[in-house]
Amino acid sequence: MDPFLKAAIDEARLGLAEGGIPIGSVLVIENEIVGRGHNRRVQNGSVVLHAEMDCLENAGRLPAASYQRATLYSTLSPCDMCSGAALLYGIPRVVVGENQTFQGPESYVRERGVEVTIADDQECIDLMREFIANCPELWNEDIGE
Repeated sequence: MDPFLKAAIDEARLGLAEGGIPIGSVLVIENEIVGRGHNRRVQNGSVVLHAEMDCLENAGRLPAASYQRATLYSTLSPCDMCSGAALLYGIPRVVVGENQTFQGPESYVRERGVEVTIADDQECIDLMREFIANCPELWNEDIGE
């Protein structure tokens, strides 16, 4: 398994253990994790702390050139907000653990020049399917339904 996707999965599991939604993300530059995060909407009572947003926040302020060399890993297909952040900062590559339980605007992101790779990782799929089955109201809130 890709060690960076594994790190994102570890973040997702940490979020679940905290009582949150099991989605994790890491930002990688030159084979080094410079930011990591997980969905903290429940834990922080936040409207915007999806995993990718938490990851970018935890990476801190970086020069634009750093983002242009980065890869954003996420256990789940990024939503409109998180995809927008990747586009805003010029992140050229996004690796998605799975997009079966939720699919963000992947086509739009690709049209804007971002390389999007779908790993179809079974652990990511199982983690989300189990969470959605156990907490459908919380999941629907997270995706705005």
